[in-house]
Amino acid sequence: MTGLSRAGKTVFITALVHNLLHGGRLPLFKAYSSGRISDAELQPQPDDDVPRFDYEAHVAALVDQRIWPESTRRVSELRLTVAYESATFMGRTFGGGKVHIDIVDYPGEWLLDLPLLTKDFATWSAEAIARAERPSHRKFAGTWLGWLGGIDPMAAEDERVARELAALFTSYLRANRAAGASLSTEPPGRFLMPGDLDGSPALTFSPLRLPPGASAPQRSLARMMERRYESYKSVVVKPFFREHFTRLDRQIVLVDALAALNAGPDGIRELQTALGEILATFRPGRSSWLGRLLARRIDRILVAATKADHLHHEDHDRLEAILRHMLAGAIATAEGAGAKVDILALASVRATREGTVMRGGQRLPSIIGKPLKGEVVGGETFDGNTDIALFPGDLPDKPEAVWDRVAGSDPVLRYVRFRPPPLERTAEGLLLSLPHIRLDRALDFLLGDRLA
Repeated sequence: MTGLSRAGKTVFITALVHNLLHGGRLPLFKAYSSGRISDAELQPQPDDDVPRFDYEAHVAALVDQRIWPESTRRVSELRLTVAYESATFMGRTFGGGKVHIDIVDYPGEWLLDLPLLTKDFATWSAEAIARAERPSHRKFAGTWLGWLGGIDPMAAEDERVARELAALFTSYLRANRAAGASLSTEPPGRFLMPGDLDGSPALTFSPLRLPPGASAPQRSLARMMERRYESYKSVVVKPFFREHFTRLDRQIVLVDALAALNAGPDGIRELQTALGEILATFRPGRSSWLGRLLARRIDRILVAATKADHLHHEDHDRLEAILRHMLAGAIATAEGAGAKVDILALASVRATREGTVMRGGQRLPSIIGKPLKGEVVGGETFDGNTDIALFPGDLPDKPEAVWDRVAGSDPVLRYVRFRPPPLERTAEGLLLSLPHIRLDRALDFLLGDRLA
C-alpha cells in the first residue's frame, strides 16, 4: 500500500477495512456482493517489530470529528482476515477458506528513494539540480543554488561545508513540499523524516555541480558527498526495499493526479517521471504457488487517481485515460513481465455529492460538499459547516490534449478541500459504512482472484 505524498494512503486503508468490517456497499467486489464473504476481522499483525496501523484512531477522526487523518509518518502494518466460500463446486465441497490480508503502509517520501538504487551520485546530482532550476522550484532553491555555485567540488573535503549544503538542500526540499510545488516530492525522503539518523553522515550530503567526465580526487568534497550518498542507499534505501518490497505480491499506488494537473506542466512532468521510475523498481511478474515460496513477484499493480469526488463522474473516465497515457511505457514494461496493471479513478471516502449549477443560462454539472474550515472559494472563507455547489471544470476528451490545457495561465480545475461526510443511517438507526467511489472495483482487482 503506497502512494506519493498527500495521495490519501491512510484514508484508503481505513475505508477499505471499515467497509469490510461494517457491511459496506461494495457491488463490484464480486466475492462480497455475492455473499461468499462470511466474515472479516482484524488480527494482530504478523511482524512484532512493526508498529500497528492505528485503524481505530483514524476511524474516529473521519466519523466522529469529521476531519482527515494525519499523513503517514512511519511504516505500519495491519492484518485483516477474510473468511469466504469458494466460487467453485470443488472448493465448496472442501469447506470455506481464509485469506490473511497484510497491509503495509509507509510514507510516500520513502517511495521516491527507490529509484536512487539505480543512480550514481553524478546522475542524481545532475537531475536534482536541473529540477531545482525550474521556475516552479527556483524560488525555494535559490539560496542553496547560490551556495552551490561558489563551491569547488574538487576542493578538499570539509565537514562545515557539507553540513551547510545539506541544511540548505533540506530547507529547499521542506519549503517545496510545504508549498505543494513539488507534486511528487523529491528524494532523499529521509531528509524530511530523519528519525534516528538525524545529524548522521548518511543524511549530511547534497547534490554538487560536477564537471562532466571528471574524476574527483581522494578526500575531495565530491568524494565525501558521493560516499555519503552511497551510504544513504546502503543504510536506508536497500533495507527498506529488502524488508518490505521483496515480500509483496500485490501493489496499489495512490496518486493525487488532480493536484499535478493544477500545478501546470512541471507538475505533470514530475508526476510522470516519478511514477515511471517507481514502477520500474517494482518486481513485476506472473506469480505462482512455487514463486510465492521462493521469490515473490508483484503480479497485480493498481495505479489509482484519488479524490475522484472532486470531479463530476463524467470526468472520471478522462482522468483514468490521462493517467494511462502518462504511464504508457511503464505499464507496457510491467505487463510485458507478466503483471496485470489497472488504472482507476477512485475516492476512498466520498466527501461530495453531485448536482447542477446555472451559469450564463447554462446548466453545468457540479459537486456539492462542505469545504474545510479556512478554505477560500471565490473570495469567501468557509467555516467548515456550509455547503457549496461548485463547477470544478472539466478535463479534455483526448488524454494527449492535457498538455495544452495545463500550459494555460488558469488552473485546469477548481480544487477545493472538503470535509469528510456525516455517515448515513438506516431506517433502523444503524450507522452505515464510509461512502466511496470505486473502492469495490479496487478490491476486486487486488483480491478477487484470491477469494475464488
